[in-house]
Amino acid sequence: MRDMLLAQVARWARELPREPAYTFVDHLGGGTRHTLTWGRADLKARALAVRLRELAGPGDRVALLVPQGLDYVVAMLGTLYARLVAVPLFAPGLPGHGERLAGAYADADPVIVLTTTAALPGVTDFLATAQAPKHVLTVDTVSDLLADEWEPAPFHPGDLAYLQYTSGSTRTPAGVEITHGNLTANATQLWELFRATPRTSVAALWLPLFHDMGLVATVAMPMMGGNQAAFMDPVAFVMRPVRWLRLLSEFADVFTAGPNFAYEYTAARVTPEEKAGLDLSGVRVMLNGAEPVRPGAIEAFDAAFAGCGLRPEAHTPAYGLAEATVFVTATGRDERPVVTTFDRDALRDGRAVPAATGTRLVSCGRPYGQRVRVVGPSSRALPDGEVGEIWVQGPNVARAYWRDPARSTEVFGAVLEGAEGTWLRTGDLGVLHDGRLYVTGRIKDLIIVDGRNHYPQDIEATAQESHPAIRRDRVAAFAVPGDAVTPDAGGVLGPVPGEAGERVVVVAERSRGGEGADAGEVARSVRAAVRKYHDLSVHDFVLTTAGTLPRTSSGKIARQACLRAYLEGLFV
Repeated sequence: MRDMLLAQVARWARELPREPAYTFVDHLGGGTRHTLTWGRADLKARALAVRLRELAGPGDRVALLVPQGLDYVVAMLGTLYARLVAVPLFAPGLPGHGERLAGAYADADPVIVLTTTAALPGVTDFLATAQAPKHVLTVDTVSDLLADEWEPAPFHPGDLAYLQYTSGSTRTPAGVEITHGNLTANATQLWELFRATPRTSVAALWLPLFHDMGLVATVAMPMMGGNQAAFMDPVAFVMRPVRWLRLLSEFADVFTAGPNFAYEYTAARVTPEEKAGLDLSGVRVMLNGAEPVRPGAIEAFDAAFAGCGLRPEAHTPAYGLAEATVFVTATGRDERPVVTTFDRDALRDGRAVPAATGTRLVSCGRPYGQRVRVVGPSSRALPDGEVGEIWVQGPNVARAYWRDPARSTEVFGAVLEGAEGTWLRTGDLGVLHDGRLYVTGRIKDLIIVDGRNHYPQDIEATAQESHPAIRRDRVAAFAVPGDAVTPDAGGVLGPVPGEAGERVVVVAERSRGGEGADAGEVARSVRAAVRKYHDLSVHDFVLTTAGTLPRTSSGKIARQACLRAYLEGLFV
């Protein structure tokens, strides 16, 4: 393995001291731009590291409660320079994520909290209800003069770099232990996929820096070749998605990334007038990951922006997870996305059989520098065409969950029959077809009725297409036991009368244009569509208000959290 990735910052500070490294476009502050050159990034990281070393020692955790911006980059680099363990979180006040912040903070048990002067009041209020750290430090007040006192120390592949808290789509968020070796390996793998040009290619993103994809793509990837990262706040993107495309239009060689919903959202929200000024011909890679990739999202986005010079080969479906740092597989650069239709009944039975009609799945491509297998219940690798759990092995796979040895052994210590070493059990179901990986769902989310498997995302897609009053990508399908205590039509909790086995429940948010729709009419449309296309009865359908369904930090519907909320009667 090459030198640790972090050493590249000092290299570019020597070779490209005045070249831009990180540029933050502050749309929430008047659209001003702030840039750190490689020289300044290294200087500020060294200065912060000196201050951190005065307050803590190797192995101590440093929680980043910092708003999106250059201070976040400095906080991350400085903590890593100091050989402390970074905990990339976010400033208090992010809507819908207060419980996640409190849980991750308590689990990490940090010695130091990093924040900014502007965010300090909110952090102070948050810490009044949490275990107070020994020190709270504002990144923007650390003197650059401290950098002169910096004394570098060697980094080793096995040194713990940071705790990446999972988004919690099926369970309580857990801290994934990412080493310097893991980060270096995964950045290298992504670099080989992107085929980026050193000192020329630009990363243009809006992803949150506390999220695994945002952190690696925005902060780590540019270190590989002395490239520039230009980024904005996620809220700025949500308010006006054209800002993302305008940023991409500024560069002749640019790569970006986002979850599936961002492509659908952008295609639907950008107006013809806004498209007129866009030039997307310089987009080399548009990574689509962090949640299931839908064929319709790719098709809608390509159709919406083909007139702006966007190449269809730029769209790059991918698969990854925090336990593998972030990246596992992707379609190759300059390859068009591959969409295959599989027979729906065969897929339910665990076989991927191409058909003229059925379930359309987007290929997530092939691994780069790591090994991927689809594994059956007996821990044997399955042949192409059979559905099983996706297992991963490689230098990017994390070593453990923070302070959870039992779960670490279960997830990171899997043994594959006939293969050496341990493997990561992803908890995701998938299939290899023509050498490409297709992700079919989550094991814990699988709905089993009368011995037949049903993928919740298929039911959700059918439900959202059945009536315009249902908000797109805000649908959750899950199963409840027949003897579960569930809310009846009047909101009163009680058992399902006379039923055994799993029963299907669908909860959906109202769309903006569906405020006046009759809930009973919507329910009848959903029940009829699910019966027609899946041969399933929907035990209960709930139409709830926008913003109600629990989601993960990457925007995915958290189905297990939805199930818990449903059983607690929170949707009635």
